[in-house]
Amino acid sequence: MPPAERFLPSRHAFGFSNSWPEQPAVTVDTPFGRLKLGNAKGGLCGGMVFAALDYWYAGCVPPAHQPAVGEPLYRYVVKRLIQSWRLPAGVARYYRWMTLPDGDRVFSVLGRRVVATRGVAWRTVAVQLPRIIADLDAGRPAPLGVVTVASANPLQLRFNHQVLAYGYEVAGDSVTLRVYDPNRGGDDATFLRVDTRDPTRPPEIAHNLGIGRRVRGFFRTSYTRSTPPPPLSTAI
Repeated sequence: MPPAERFLPSRHAFGFSNSWPEQPAVTVDTPFGRLKLGNAKGGLCGGMVFAALDYWYAGCVPPAHQPAVGEPLYRYVVKRLIQSWRLPAGVARYYRWMTLPDGDRVFSVLGRRVVATRGVAWRTVAVQLPRIIADLDAGRPAPLGVVTVASANPLQLRFNHQVLAYGYEVAGDSVTLRVYDPNRGGDDATFLRVDTRDPTRPPEIAHNLGIGRRVRGFFRTSYTRSTPPPPLSTAI
């Protein structure tokens, strides 16, 4: 069962942002060969999302001070980063979304509209958003893979991002997800806002994530709890 207190970045996120010293990239085997995907200087967003959620499920406030390279917490965040990719299928999923069109690709047969390929908008709004909302309604924060790239170049995988949805609001055709973005630390005002009116067309996604790129779409990632490294801080 989720803890009684709902997740809130100002209380349950790390007290430092996703900024790390230059370190050798993590080299992993993917469907595209061996890729260097995890240079710490480029960010450890997925590891911070999973680790913060681990601390929340453990009923403990995560450390406020950023660990040095090589310390147990740093090693744990890197481990959770790799686990957040769900190799090889997780990386293949990011890549698949990178190569999809923004809106549906359609053609006409005898005057009838036929969908050839569902775009990122439809997959985000019609498929992923209901699953994310179901998690949030059940009190479960939802880790999200955020796709910012439109490219068939696997080296561009590193420009995608990960955040944690912990709440939402609906206003007409607009759904606003409240998210923890490791790039913005414990900021409770960080959001992703989606226009749901026509998911067959290129998506309209507003955000204030700390990435400096447009968001094409996002999906719910698979999370499994893990025990954070001791010592655990004061219970929440």
